[in-house]
Amino acid sequence: MRTLCASTLIGEFFVIGFAGLVAMKDPDLSMTTVWTVSGIAMVLCLLLCGVITRPGGIQLGWALQIALIASGVVVPVMFFLGAVFAALWWASVHYGRKVEEAKARFAAQAGAEG
Repeated sequence: MRTLCASTLIGEFFVIGFAGLVAMKDPDLSMTTVWTVSGIAMVLCLLLCGVITRPGGIQLGWALQIALIASGVVVPVMFFLGAVFAALWWASVHYGRKVEEAKARFAAQAGAEG
């Protein structure tokens, strides 16, 4: 699960950076505000890669997905991209858990045979 979730988060890292570039074109937003918010979100993506298997890691990932969708208020295409990444996040968590269960079953069978 960690590999799948981390891959999704790294993809989000780049999308957030590019969304920050788009948001800079908004005359109502200062460059400082855009890069403070974008920078915090980008750092959060990187930190989540390391804590994804710890308690609360998945929930923090979901909070990031909600924030990414909500960023569509500033950059409208982020409504779509946020939904795409939320779906990727769900798939990463769902299928990552299935892979972990299959690995555990395989390890248990190998331990019983040997």
